[in-house]
Amino acid sequence: MLKMFARAAGVLLGTAGLALMLGVSPVAAQERLAIGGSVAGDLVDGDSTLSSGEYVDVYTFEGRAGQQVTVSMTSGDVDAYVMLRGPAGFAEENDDRDAGLTDAQVSVRLPANGTYRIQATTYQPGETGRYRIAVVEGGASTTAQGGGAVTVGAPNRGQLLDGDGRLPAGEYVDRWILNGTPGQAYVAQLNTGDFDAYLFVRGEGLEADNDDDTSGRGSTNSRLEFVMPEDGQVVLSATSYRGEETGAYTLMVDEAGTQTASVGTPVSGGRLRLGQVVNGDLAEGDSTLRSGEYTQVFTLSGSAGDQIDLQMVSANFDPYLFITGPDDFSAANDDDPSGENGVNSRLIVTLPSDGDYQVYATSYAPGESGDFRLTANRASGSAIAQAETALASRVPAFETGIDMNGSLADGDQALPDGEYADRYTFQGRAGERIALTVESGQFDTYLFVRGPGGFSSDNDDGPDGTNSRIDAVLPADGEYTVTVTSYGPGETGRYRFVAGPSLGTPRQAGVQGGTRVFAVMVGISDYGGTGDLAYTADDALKLAEALRREGVLNPASITLTDADATVDGVREAFAEVAAQAGPNDIFLFFYSGHGAQHPGSFNPNEPDSRYETIALRDGEITDTEMAELFGTLDTRLAMIVLDSCFSGGFARNVVSRPGVIGLFSSEEDLTSQVAGKFEAGGYLAHFLRTGLSGEANMDGDDMITAGELTTYLRRKFAAEVSDVGAETIDGQRSYQNLVVDRGGVQVDDVVIRIAAR
Repeated sequence: MLKMFARAAGVLLGTAGLALMLGVSPVAAQERLAIGGSVAGDLVDGDSTLSSGEYVDVYTFEGRAGQQVTVSMTSGDVDAYVMLRGPAGFAEENDDRDAGLTDAQVSVRLPANGTYRIQATTYQPGETGRYRIAVVEGGASTTAQGGGAVTVGAPNRGQLLDGDGRLPAGEYVDRWILNGTPGQAYVAQLNTGDFDAYLFVRGEGLEADNDDDTSGRGSTNSRLEFVMPEDGQVVLSATSYRGEETGAYTLMVDEAGTQTASVGTPVSGGRLRLGQVVNGDLAEGDSTLRSGEYTQVFTLSGSAGDQIDLQMVSANFDPYLFITGPDDFSAANDDDPSGENGVNSRLIVTLPSDGDYQVYATSYAPGESGDFRLTANRASGSAIAQAETALASRVPAFETGIDMNGSLADGDQALPDGEYADRYTFQGRAGERIALTVESGQFDTYLFVRGPGGFSSDNDDGPDGTNSRIDAVLPADGEYTVTVTSYGPGETGRYRFVAGPSLGTPRQAGVQGGTRVFAVMVGISDYGGTGDLAYTADDALKLAEALRREGVLNPASITLTDADATVDGVREAFAEVAAQAGPNDIFLFFYSGHGAQHPGSFNPNEPDSRYETIALRDGEITDTEMAELFGTLDTRLAMIVLDSCFSGGFARNVVSRPGVIGLFSSEEDLTSQVAGKFEAGGYLAHFLRTGLSGEANMDGDDMITAGELTTYLRRKFAAEVSDVGAETIDGQRSYQNLVVDRGGVQVDDVVIRIAAR
């Protein structure tokens, strides 16, 4: 959903003042409908329009929480498009009811009591003609398969198809209702070989999401564990990682700890037992890892302390073996560490807990296929000793360290996107503080490290621009793999790599902790009934709660949402909070809502002759006015975070003095989308909150630096937003990109001290 007054947001254009200023038509009249009724309508020249030119009629009806409703729009004259909006930021829309047809249909279970708004419009601007809108109680009559009541302990099969309901970001979705025992723990797994699965659960006081399993080479299936809330009902949404993905899937739900129909049962492979030899075949049509390798998945039941010897042998491809399980357990092996088994794979592991483990039989490189043999046995004492000896002789320890020169060159192993990579493996100990640096004058370095328990840390730019540095506290004993690579594909050249224990005092140890964040947080979902957005007011409220929970939010901070977020209200809040923030403090201005762009006279700060604004309830604040507000600050550090369309245009105005960081959800000429998948008003808002809540604390020292925060945000945008569409105000299409402007703030400058973990 675009965070501007645009058709893609599924809303009509703003307040009357904003509508006139942006050159759009006035708000459409609304006609009431009763559930079970229908009405004929006519889209004609002179009707109200969405900003991209489609005519629109608006209807409302009253619904109740949990009610299943189907809204259909049929027409022989136009390609129908129907959008449904309601309380608590509810949003659904549909273009084609069935593949190849031009009718539209939305079938949903309503989340709350209240008034729901139907917008009857067209797929293309300027289409006119007659149509009929019908609202009925119950599910849709459609070719889409999936959704309904969950059967616990048995496969619930469905399909994502054209014609299914969609999330605001465009992914097809089937919703399943699970009625269960309050307080009971459940496990849900979404399995498919047709698309990259995404599963989320919502209930009273419950929200949880999962994309892939916890392994660094994890499958594209999804798995969630949750506790049933007090009302005994949750909604499980089966969807995909990207828009337009379709295919068959199986949803397995079981009570945690039961064995009736294990939710760990993979799409292919079956159950693996100790002493068993499995002859398998990797082939086209098997499930694949995200990086393209075919895989077969086997379920192995084990107990805490079991020592297991897994071996995978093939004469047709280079085997790769890994295992995941309870307590975020994961281990992987490319080649037998003893060196006696060539390129075949062998894993000797000690299981941490009782439960089901998933054993992935796959290949080292994408697309490899052929016969293989997989065995699972209890590990003998000699095998364990041999593995430990081989590992100790092969892998240096971080405390020993390394200082060496290397080079990236044609012919090196390459990452999936084409970057050459060198890998180094170390032994680490829980609690050990390490420092890793890569320096090069010939290419832009990129450094990342992976280890036990899903440990992961990345860095692009270190203190010297194109060099990289990682400071980390290791979470567990075990083997860690460090990858030296480049920021862009195909880069080559020499580098110096230094790894070892971190010495000296943690950076900026003198930065004071406590309630040092003085914040003005603004979020607007309710624009008076027109131009409304989903979740954006919650962005401000959730950020305030997260900072308060971390013990960093000063009580002088102010949160403004919806009707309170006026131009004067924001200016007064800014002045009030800024006056109380001193030279040891950080000032944060956060905004989630609509943004706009307007033509203006040329000046050096606006080379495109356009200026950008944030749209408040009764008017706008421009980028120039925001710069004037920031000019009144006297703080150690200041941050402006805008999650709105065209927000990147604020960078050159506001980030013009020392000590200011700017984070913007999109470039200055592009729109931003609502992050419906995360039930957030924007991707930047969501990841800022999770980052400042501790996820950006990459080195575990409880100080989040500018480098850690921006690296975390860039990584999250690369993973979650790289294929999210955006467009210019003239309708040119592109993709949403994060804009970071650190100005004079260094990567090692501390943003906040969070509560000690």
